[in-house]
Parts: sequence; C-alpha cells; structure tokens
Amino acid sequence: MDYAWYPSEEFKRAANWTRFITANELPSYEAVLAKSSSDPEWFWNALIRFFELRFTKPYERVLDVSRGIEWPRWCVGGRMNLAWNCVDRNIEAGRGQHPAIVWESEDGDIRQWSYAELLGESSRLAAALTRLGVVRGDVVAIYLPMLPETMAAFLAIARVGAIAMPLFSGFGAGAIATRLADSGAKVAITADGAPRRGKPIAMKPVLDEADRELGVLRHVIVVARAPVAVDMREGRDHWWHHLLAQSPDHCPAADTEADDPLLLIYTSGTTGKPKGAVHTHCGFAVKTAEDYLLCFDLKASDRLLWMSDMGWLVGPVQIVATALAGATLVLVEGAPDYPRSDRLWRIVQEKRVSFLGIGPTLARSLRRYGDDEPGRFDLGSLRIGASTGEPWDADTWLWVFHQVFGGRAPLMNYSGGTEMNGLVATSPLHPIKPASFHGPIPGTGADIVNADGVSVGPGEVGELVMREPCIGLTRGLWRDPERFLDSYWRTLPGLWVHGDFASRDADGDWYIHGRSDDTIKISGKRTGPSEIEAILIATHRVSEAAAVAVPDPIKGSAVVCAVIPAPGQTDPALPEQLAAAVAHEFGASFRPQRVILVGDLPKTRNMKVMRRVVRAVLTGDAPGDLTSLVNPEALEELRRAAGETS
Repeated sequence: MDYAWYPSEEFKRAANWTRFITANELPSYEAVLAKSSSDPEWFWNALIRFFELRFTKPYERVLDVSRGIEWPRWCVGGRMNLAWNCVDRNIEAGRGQHPAIVWESEDGDIRQWSYAELLGESSRLAAALTRLGVVRGDVVAIYLPMLPETMAAFLAIARVGAIAMPLFSGFGAGAIATRLADSGAKVAITADGAPRRGKPIAMKPVLDEADRELGVLRHVIVVARAPVAVDMREGRDHWWHHLLAQSPDHCPAADTEADDPLLLIYTSGTTGKPKGAVHTHCGFAVKTAEDYLLCFDLKASDRLLWMSDMGWLVGPVQIVATALAGATLVLVEGAPDYPRSDRLWRIVQEKRVSFLGIGPTLARSLRRYGDDEPGRFDLGSLRIGASTGEPWDADTWLWVFHQVFGGRAPLMNYSGGTEMNGLVATSPLHPIKPASFHGPIPGTGADIVNADGVSVGPGEVGELVMREPCIGLTRGLWRDPERFLDSYWRTLPGLWVHGDFASRDADGDWYIHGRSDDTIKISGKRTGPSEIEAILIATHRVSEAAAVAVPDPIKGSAVVCAVIPAPGQTDPALPEQLAAAVAHEFGASFRPQRVILVGDLPKTRNMKVMRRVVRAVLTGDAPGDLTSLVNPEALEELRRAAGETS
C-alpha cells in the first residue's frame, strides 16, 4: 500500500520528538529507539528530564529489575505527585489563566475553567476528601459523566494520595457492585443523573442499588447535573457544591512516593471477573507524556477533543495528557451524533479543535450520515488526528484522512491497552500508510513473534509482545499477582503477551489484525477479522461489519459475518453478494458461511465491536463479561437475526 501522508520539513522541525532528539544529542529517531532498548535507564531518565517532571525527593535509580522483568521497580526512593505536575506546575509557569477545560453539555451549554480555576476546584474537593477521612491508598470511585467536575475529581483524588477508580457512566448496578467489592472502595463521587440522547438517566440511584447489599461506601459525593430525584442518606451522602463551599481554596498536594498507586481501572475479559490494572504517579505521568506529547506531538497550544468516558483509559489519559502539556481539553457530554448527526464536526469548528481523537467504529458510524457531511464545516484548525482501540480498514481511514483532515494533517495510529497505555504507534516524523503503525514506541521493545517467541519476518502474522520493562505497565493486577502472571507473562516466559495479532510489511510498517482470541483460521490459513471486515466495508454496501469464526466439521472453522447494511441497501440478495465479494478478494475457503443483517452490533462504551459476543451468540457459548456492553438491544437483535438465518 502507498503512503498517504508525508511530514513536511517544517512539521518535522517543530515536532516534540525532534526537540527530544536534539536535546539528547542523538542523530535520529531510530537512534532513540535503539538506545531505549540498549540503555533503558538512560531513556527513562531522559524522558523525565525532558518533560521537567517535579520530584519532591529525587529517585535513587529510575529502574530496578532485580525481581525480574515481570516486577520492575520504578523511580526507586523518589517522591512525586501527579496532580501537582498536572496543575500547580502550570500555575508556576504563569499559565494560570490559560483555559484548562472547555465543556459543552448535550443541550449546548458551555462552561470554561482556567488552570487557576481547576486548581481551586480540585483543591477544595481534595480538602473535602481529607475531611471525610480519605487517606493515602484509599480507593475512591468516580461514577460521573464527562463534566468539568470529572477532571477535578480525578486530580483531587491524586492530590490526596488516594487511588481513583473510574467506572463507565452507563454501568448498571451489578457491574458497579463487582468493582466496589473487588476494589474495597470507601468513597464514591457521582452525579444525580445525566442526559443521554435527550432523556435524564439516573446515576446515584444505580450506585445506591450497587452498594445496598455490600454497604462498603462510607461517603458518596453527588454532583447536581440532571433532574433526577435522589435519596440523600444523612451522614453518608453529600452534595458536591455544599461540601466544597466549606473547603479552603488551596490544599497542598500529598508527598506521595513516585510509584504509589494512582489509578485502578478495570478491563473486561472473556472469562472470570474483570481485571484491575494498577497505574502509579510516575508511571502514568511519564508514559502518558511519551505517548501524547511525543508520539502524538501534543503541544501547549493545542485543543484536544476525544469523545470518551472515564471508564475507558482514554478518559483519565486525556485529562493527564492535556494538563502535562499545558493544553486545553475540549470535554463534551453525550454522543457525537446527538442532537444532530453533525455534532462532532460542528464542535471541532466552533471550539477550534486542533487534536481530534477518532476511532474506526465511530468513523464508520458517522460516515453513514453521508460521505460529504464533514465537508460542510470548517475543520481547518485540525493539525493532528489520533486513533486507538481497534484496527482500521483502509477505506474508512482514507475517508477520515481526506474528508475530516483534508489530506494535510496526519491521522496517527496507536495501540496498547488498559494495562499499559501504548505499545506501538505512528511516528509523526515518518510517512504514514493507511491503517498502519510505524512500529514500537521507544522503551517497550514491542515485537511480533511466533508460538516459540521467535521474531517473525515481513508478511507473517504473529503475536504482539513486549520484550522490555516499560514504566507505563500496570504494577500487576489488583490483589491478584498470580492472575497477572498467568494472563500476560507465562504464555511465552520472559515476554509480555499483549493479546493482539500483528504483522510487518516489506517496508517495515506494522499492522494490527485484532485480538488473538478473535483470530480466524480456515484450512490452515490464519487471518484477523479486520481483513475480512475491510473487504465488506470497501463494497460501500455495509456501514459496519463483524467477522468471526465458528466451528465447522470439514474446515475446522468457518466465517460468519454480521453486518449493518448501508442506507438504501435493501436487496434481498445482499448477503449472498457480500459473501461473494469476500470469496473473490480473499479466496474461496474464506467465503462466509452466513452473512447476517442487523441494525447494530454489540459494542463497548468506547465503541469497540464485541466480536467475542457475536461469536458466542452464534455458537451458543457463554458471552463472558458483558458489563461494558453499551447496547444490549443489539445483542437481542443479533440473536433473532441469527436464528432466522440458521
């Protein structure tokens, strides 16, 4: 595939990676990558110096692997607080009046906070948390929609040395109860409710239901947001505005150890209870800064918009990334296509967004409203596009690149996970092919290997792994060290097995093919579902697709595809025509056994298609953890459609 974007000399000169390379007197990006592997202590020290992170007590050494690569110690003996580095540092740098947050509600209301106002609100909440008995190491749940208060809550929890536990704003009581019980959270911050597509949705009543039998929450702090009636239990429940009115305007940041836990965030799996990833003050700060300020070239002058939820890692990450850069976070409540289908593009135009995060599923969903819809808006402020979460198909990538970014701004790809932030990324210093990655993020030692842990050559699909200790990696799984080792380290001893399949092409560009457990293997040939889905989407007759493998008595496995027809596609022969398109492009053995037409696909709240759930419906197996499923009605429709076509 040809390259679609080339960085200009001006772009490369202004890039943050270029500043880092120059500051460390290295000849090239490739030299950084090599030195990060040969001398990791130098590399992580160099990053900390470059980002000018403040330690109240210097660390004795940045990395200690004496307990093995699975259990590295970071910034040993040092002390630092992420909240101070995110907010107070901007005040000291004279940026107190720079906008930290520009927020738009679902119905169009606007609020803006400067860094000085963010410091005041997060300090008042930190003082209130201390008054309620929250101490270093306590877990505080955040069950909020995307509000300015959500950013203040995260930073206040960090400020007092407690551990933030974000929860998806649409979770039901059962999902919340599971996480409350596992984490031991003592305090929760929530809202009375939140608007969702024009209707007020209860939040505090759901939290109350989750804690009714557990009884673990000593205090609940409630933001008044939506007209939802709530019961306020005396002594336990507190209105945010009443509580903060009793607090001082400044609360000093706790003198936390650099590797103290900061964030407990759960990731769902196909089996067992959700896994709690643990991130720390130094680890989350350094890795987020590397990924966003260097790999994505985020600058203080940028306005970042990435519509997300606190329950997905991008939620906390965008808070920390924009604050570490001294940039502005454009925070948006609600959906990108409500109350109008063009809402996202209108916000980019009006708020002069320069950094836009957009994933493949969201892009395909918005494209249904018309290929030319973004072109009705002035999107000239955009200079960076970013994506993570799942593989692109080239057709949708090119649509976003041309229709949204005008073919002039890079659409950069990034893949990692809840457990570690980024593992592979697109480099802003190099040309970009549609849907590709430049390769490993320095300091990760990312590689693609076969079943024996040996690196594979160009064109071969293998397991994505990490060979080096990375400062951003989770410090285990919450209260479950054996599950941590079993899940990631024991499949290929000495290697972190990430769970994705990947490949390199002859030019050295990388591609992600989806989760290893989503892999389709037919007649001895293995592929990722994204390749089959890309063929279906390229017909322009479907908006979205999910390809999965089901057992077959002859071939071992057969392909079944669930697709959302594009507007106007009503031909009864469509399933057969789509199956023929796959067979023509990919080979007869991969011809789908069935193509099922549906109105929606099961998705997570961060808009990933849940292929394992599609596969479970088709095979009759248990679907695993469904707590992150945003649209259960799609699951029921899929069951009906699968039954009708069986």
